[in-house]
Amino acid sequence: MLLPTRTKPGAPAVNSSTRVTWRTHYALLVLAVIYIFNYIDRHLMAILIEPVKAEFSITDTGIGLLSGVTFAVFYTLFGFPLGRLSDRVGPKPVIAACCIGWSVMTMACGVATNFWMLVMARIGVAVGEAGGTAPSVAMISQLYPAKHRSTALSILMLGSSFGAILGIGFGGWIAQHYGWRSAFVIIGLPGIALGLLLWLTVRTPGRAHAPQVNVTVANEGWRITVASLMQMPSFLWLVLTGATSAIAGYSIGTWSPSFLIRSHGLSVQEAGFLVGVVGGSGAVLGTLACGILSDRLSRRDAGWQIGVPLLATLASIPFGLAYFLWPTGIAFTLGSTPVPTAFLFYAGFAFFGTWWATPCLGAVTHLFPAARIAQATSIFVMAMTLLGVGVGPLLVGVLSDWFAPTLGAEALRYALATSMGMLMLSAVFLSLALPRYRAQILRSAAPVTNPENAVTA
Repeated sequence: MLLPTRTKPGAPAVNSSTRVTWRTHYALLVLAVIYIFNYIDRHLMAILIEPVKAEFSITDTGIGLLSGVTFAVFYTLFGFPLGRLSDRVGPKPVIAACCIGWSVMTMACGVATNFWMLVMARIGVAVGEAGGTAPSVAMISQLYPAKHRSTALSILMLGSSFGAILGIGFGGWIAQHYGWRSAFVIIGLPGIALGLLLWLTVRTPGRAHAPQVNVTVANEGWRITVASLMQMPSFLWLVLTGATSAIAGYSIGTWSPSFLIRSHGLSVQEAGFLVGVVGGSGAVLGTLACGILSDRLSRRDAGWQIGVPLLATLASIPFGLAYFLWPTGIAFTLGSTPVPTAFLFYAGFAFFGTWWATPCLGAVTHLFPAARIAQATSIFVMAMTLLGVGVGPLLVGVLSDWFAPTLGAEALRYALATSMGMLMLSAVFLSLALPRYRAQILRSAAPVTNPENAVTA
């Protein structure tokens, strides 16, 4: 078997049968907008922590349970079954139905009359969002050839950054002027229309261009599938990378507005603007840069698919530590918003801190045949969510409460600084994944979406 034309040994194989047209780009655009609202609904809770905490008299640990463990457990329980359903019936109907579902439940958060009603509504959001990421990644793997896939995925993954900009920035503005309940209702509403738009206007790849599915793989039991996926060494290290990186990422994303409010004296609206709009803009640039760079360098050597996030993760750690440990003080004002000196380091962290997700998801699509991509991606995302969303915010909340008797208002500062240890672990896991991933791609001399020639678990 020959490697694809103009591809050096070790580069990911290219699915040359996939045609890219304006309909392909339109489908990506709709998926990306849906993904934005996926993360708007998820990030919204971060900027509403203080008013929700005040209304329902919740501790930081209780907030960690609400925004972390409760969400993560139900997201994880439904993630793999929805990924498996996507591989069987196609990703489009799963994404459309789940988008409508999580949007309705986001609106329900705004009418909760007590803490436990809010918890139940967040569970509904979690169940719906469990069917968002993995099917979207699988659909993009059908729409785009491997040589352009990281770039396409980086556009999808902009959803997390724009979700922070709109969920935290716009959500903070709505909460400041109209109350936290209105923020949930207003931001949840557009997702219903988006789900219908995907279902009615987006075409999935036709039989002539869609990746061929191995019937045996598609019909195998879920236990066999999970065992096969986890037996691939590079995939295991990628899953661990996603888990540890997400612990740090979700901890910082959830608690940064409260950190700026408590340690730097900002208002809810000011903190939401800085973390959401300014920090989110840095993350947008970082996400695009990592996708384009990963595709370009991986054509020379497949190892760069893992090497790019490894170098960026190492670069992000000093920026994160400086953000949390820098003393109080205002560098300048942006309009009427004071910008703490510490926040300048957050801009650097936001840029490099997003580089692990897109290349790792791209690597997963290169490793597996079409009938396993959504399931493999769901395992990756489930690990991110269970440990990232579940453990991250809760761990920081517990540490903040533990440090409070001695550190007072500065307890959250040092609780957040501990999250950098997770990124150090991520760098170790990426180092272990890199040679294994490169060797597996080198052994695959044909398009990975062709099950007869694909790398198998």
